[in-house]
Amino acid sequence: MNVSVKGEYALQAIFDLAVQDTTDPIKIADIAKRQSIPQKFLELILANLKQGGFVHSKRGAEGGYLLARQAETISVGEVLRYIEGNKATKADRVGSPLVEFWGRVDGAMAHVIDKTSFAELAREWKEKQSKYVPNWEI
Repeated sequence: MNVSVKGEYALQAIFDLAVQDTTDPIKIADIAKRQSIPQKFLELILANLKQGGFVHSKRGAEGGYLLARQAETISVGEVLRYIEGNKATKADRVGSPLVEFWGRVDGAMAHVIDKTSFAELAREWKEKQSKYVPNWEI
């Protein structure tokens, strides 16, 4: 599976919304800063994700974006397929002696990304972050 920069940024944006412990909308500027995504590009990506039913937006001074569904119900594969569409993969190379091999690789990747939710990614990230709390004792 080929993942574009747009696809990677879309995953980062959904992840950022999933990891926040709030029911308040998250501002685009905050997501862009935390994830190092150009804000103008992020605006386009979030608009696309909104059309896909992954996020909701709220207008106004207290506006921003929220996940449209629980993070447990949004898989990495679902978001990637929506953003990337049906781009050709290595398994599509007809006549290649490796067609079957690349088909198995794509199948294995699809299994992993379809079984991984953003809630799971957020949980793993938070656990990893809590393990590395600096201890300034001497």
